Amino acid sequence: MATGSSYLASPDILDARAPMLVAAASEAVRARAARWLEEAGWRTVSVAIDAALDRLALQAATSGLWIEVETGDGGDALDQLLAYANHEAAAGRMPTIVAAPSTMIDTVSARLDADHTQLLIDPAPVERATALALARVALASPATLHDIAHEPASRRLKQLSDEVGRIAATLARLSSDPEPPSKTVERPTSASSDVPAVRGEVVRDVIRARRLRARFFDEELFADPAWDMLLDLLQAEIAQHRVPVSSLCIAAAVPATTALRWIKTMTDNGLFNRRADPHDGRRVFIELAPAASLAMRRYFAEVGSQSAI
Repeated sequence: MATGSSYLASPDILDARAPMLVAAASEAVRARAARWLEEAGWRTVSVAIDAALDRLALQAATSGLWIEVETGDGGDALDQLLAYANHEAAAGRMPTIVAAPSTMIDTVSARLDADHTQLLIDPAPVERATALALARVALASPATLHDIAHEPASRRLKQLSDEVGRIAATLARLSSDPEPPSKTVERPTSASSDVPAVRGEVVRDVIRARRLRARFFDEELFADPAWDMLLDLLQAEIAQHRVPVSSLCIAAAVPATTALRWIKTMTDNGLFNRRADPHDGRRVFIELAPAASLAMRRYFAEVGSQSAI
């Protein structure tokens, strides 16, 4: 398997001329993606997914990896490429962007969770531009950064910054414990005296009421994906159901790419846990971390019969 140089961790060796490696199963999709990237100012090298690892082993330098996943893609070649890209990105060596259709959310997200990775679902042009701008920032070197101050993506970057701030505020409001959430805390059980009982129908009524608002107002007016996902996971926990990534994206009621960004942030902050499907290595489930579960149950206990919308 290929081993790359530390392009992110060692900015002094970054090569501004290093191309972005574009991988896709079909030649037409590779050509379309490469053409779009080149129009955005990147040099590219295109390769089939099943030849990407061999190409990376030979490539002297790369600015990153762009993978176009098509409906029906799969098999060992894609799994191995995603796993390798995730490992390299986590080590700070290769920013990776994956564009995929909504039908492939579970397959791709199961392999891609590291920093310096981005998963775009049915991406619009502005989402692609934003991903490229963030990849440039990830390279962390003045020699490789393009001037994005006048690019359309800069507006989206400002929105991303505001969104991250909103996530932090949401997490702060939800935390009812003096200590920050911890992934190592044992999950509280219903038998614990300090864990309030919450009826599943109460949570379902809240979710149903939130969805009804879209019949009368633009749903974007009330977009709060963090809260919608917390509610969905609490309902699933009470019903003892498992929630795959694709289902949680639907519950978030925002575009899938945005929902995935929220899921990653909530996981990084210790409110969500990822758990591999023991029967399918290409799928993961998302569940409430123990501290988040406790916070949600205490919230509903405090609200009581009042509206929790």
